[in-house]
Amino acid sequence: MTQALLRAFVLVLFAAGGTDALAQRAVNDGWETDIAAFEEADRVRPPVAGGVLFVGSSSIRFWDTLETDFPGMAVVRRGFGGSEVRDATRYAARIVVPHRPRLVVMYAGDNDLAEGRTPKQVCDDVTAFVARIREDLPQVAFAWITIKPSPARANLLDAAREANALVAAWTKTVRDAQVIDIFTPMLDGEGRPREDLYGPDRLHMNRAGYAVWIERIAPVLKSASKP
Repeated sequence: MTQALLRAFVLVLFAAGGTDALAQRAVNDGWETDIAAFEEADRVRPPVAGGVLFVGSSSIRFWDTLETDFPGMAVVRRGFGGSEVRDATRYAARIVVPHRPRLVVMYAGDNDLAEGRTPKQVCDDVTAFVARIREDLPQVAFAWITIKPSPARANLLDAAREANALVAAWTKTVRDAQVIDIFTPMLDGEGRPREDLYGPDRLHMNRAGYAVWIERIAPVLKSASKP
């Protein structure tokens, strides 16, 4: 697919969310300070190609030990709290592409559903994100961490399941794309979100929650590190 066709594809998918709404979101998102800080960090320490870049919302932003949780891996953290999948797409040229990673790992979709995005829109947004980064990085691999089942958003469990299933089905149709299932191990024996994996707000994870993620993500990173 040519770059022109890829751009057209991304624009069509964005249109499904409403271009006016996206433009307004860009004005009001409040993340410019965060994005500029990422760019400054890249100026101070220029990116090295071939690593693993994590991008997404607060579950990535608050993962303070991410860079050391995967020893021997060149890992970069680019999370900005409250963001949705389509926000990562809008900022991809500034915070993803310059790193020329071998693998991009995304966690997003949680806030999307909470703000009224449908499971299909979440899947379409993930598709648009991958199309965008592959405009500049055609060989980059992609892994999407499933939407987590948090106690604070237990009302969204069915929507999360549906979004996770849609993205998983889509990854089977494209090359070098996969889903990392953290949804299942974060449920208890009765299918409810595990309270022990979350902090006081019952939305953001504690160290035990991240330990579940590390166990599921580590094999994917090790595989991606192989030539």
